[in-house]
Amino acid sequence: MPPLPWVRCLGLAIAALAVAASPAPAADLNDYPTAARSDYVFACMKTNGDTRQALEQCSCSVDVIASILPYRQYVEAETVLSMAQVPGRLGEMFRGTEESRAVVNDLRRAQAEAEVRCF
Repeated sequence: MPPLPWVRCLGLAIAALAVAASPAPAADLNDYPTAARSDYVFACMKTNGDTRQALEQCSCSVDVIASILPYRQYVEAETVLSMAQVPGRLGEMFRGTEESRAVVNDLRRAQAEAEVRCF
């Protein structure tokens, strides 16, 4: 006796949910280049004592940040922070806008979450 149509549909729906619930491929979750992660870890380690524990905590930290912010947003925030250091009108363009503050605040929130989870 062939299965009832609704049983077949239910089976297809369950299969579709299983595929949708499976973890995303690593490439989708890891859009940060290795060099960017390394730069973050090296700077973080310098700040936190260049120890093995600092290596583990800093690696964890960049992973948490990467899970919260897409790499494009991370680069934008780092650029704003860097350009805000420039004196005069050019630096003021990066310090004074609401958009710049919002980008940096997103990074700060991700860093705070990483601090809580990793340190």
